[in-house]
Amino acid sequence: MYDMPRILIADDEKNIRDGLKKSLEYDGYEVITGEDGEVAINIIYAGGIDLVVTDLRMPKKNGEDMLSDILEFDKNIPVIILTGHGNIETAVELMRKGAYDFLTKPLNLDKLSLIIARALENKKTKKDKEILEDRLDYTQTFYGMIGHSAKIQKVYNAIKQVGRTKATCLIEGESGTGKELIADALHNISDRKNNPFIKVNCAALSEGILESELFGHEKGSFTGALDKKIGRFEAANKGTIFLDEIAEISASTQVKLLRVLEDRTIERVGSNIPIPVDIRVIAATNQKLSESVKNGSFREDLFYRLNVIRIDVPPLRERREDIPLLIDNFIKEFSKEHDKEIKSIDNKVYKILTLASWVGNIRQLRNTIETMVVMSDGEKITENDIPDGVLNNNQEIFTINEDISLAEVEKLYIEYMLVKNEYNKARTADILGIERATLYRKIKSDS
Repeated sequence: MYDMPRILIADDEKNIRDGLKKSLEYDGYEVITGEDGEVAINIIYAGGIDLVVTDLRMPKKNGEDMLSDILEFDKNIPVIILTGHGNIETAVELMRKGAYDFLTKPLNLDKLSLIIARALENKKTKKDKEILEDRLDYTQTFYGMIGHSAKIQKVYNAIKQVGRTKATCLIEGESGTGKELIADALHNISDRKNNPFIKVNCAALSEGILESELFGHEKGSFTGALDKKIGRFEAANKGTIFLDEIAEISASTQVKLLRVLEDRTIERVGSNIPIPVDIRVIAATNQKLSESVKNGSFREDLFYRLNVIRIDVPPLRERREDIPLLIDNFIKEFSKEHDKEIKSIDNKVYKILTLASWVGNIRQLRNTIETMVVMSDGEKITENDIPDGVLNNNQEIFTINEDISLAEVEKLYIEYMLVKNEYNKARTADILGIERATLYRKIKSDS
């Protein structure tokens, strides 16, 4: 989760070990010491060491041998060599072999602190880049959709099962959750994929225009009808029609749509001649259509005709584990689009964005990432690139599901409080009413 870097000090002089330990702990690091090279290398083999500061001359195993063993064990652990003036040439040679830097005794603690900070930052940047590259390689899209959470996998499975059938589908979900992508997938997985796929945003058209768009009209059927018009249903023959925001259609249009679903025929405005159509209907809404039936704004018989197969799309706050994958995908997309070269992402960015409430769901996240990429000055996305207001919206950012374990609730709440307190662990511990050491232990146990 939010680990403090763990530094190993290897030196056979107790005063140096103790002095370095005290100084580096003051800098905020967790420090472990080893009195000789053999003890130190066994500590490294146990795992969890982020950086090593080692004396060149030690009993049992010297710094040169330690460097060789460390590079073989994990080449990503920076090694800083401590040496006397007479061994500078050896230290320089060890840098050629893979040591990060060297420092001569007597030690300048401020200089050592800067070298350690730089080494850890370089290591983290390299790791962030590798994580980003791994994620981008791993990110597989399912007909344009991204995610591996249980809830989105349930949507994928529904699409696979329903897609090859002719069944009418109703897609329900909040705005910005990707309902249109699901409709695209249902069409593209079907036997109709090579035939027309016609999309209609019912909320964007007035009642009169919508009927003409859906069913077409005859020449002279109303003022302005100068020519015959083929409607969207006829245009979608042998294919699929997607009716987005279906809850917004008027009562009269609902009656006509019901006839299409029952008889598979349409009548153009100004004509009473039925025209057969072979179409699959997919409808979507950001409302609960069953509630619209209860309040009388939507016909019950039409609801049952549309609700043959219903796919519920989860909001982003219920599939937070997918957010890092979405972030990576959008950063890759917008880096290419805006000719930017983003090589890494600060891990804190993932944590902040994963905890945000995202009332606008994927659409809002996508717009946020585009803003961050465009406004970023460098090759690394940091928390400074996050637009104002992402965490300060109308919803509380800490939300949980009923099926989550107590341990997971605690982990989420600690993450939430760390973000809220800008990663000030002392203040977070005080607010939580626990000792700082207890907070550090809980943070480490989740890493």
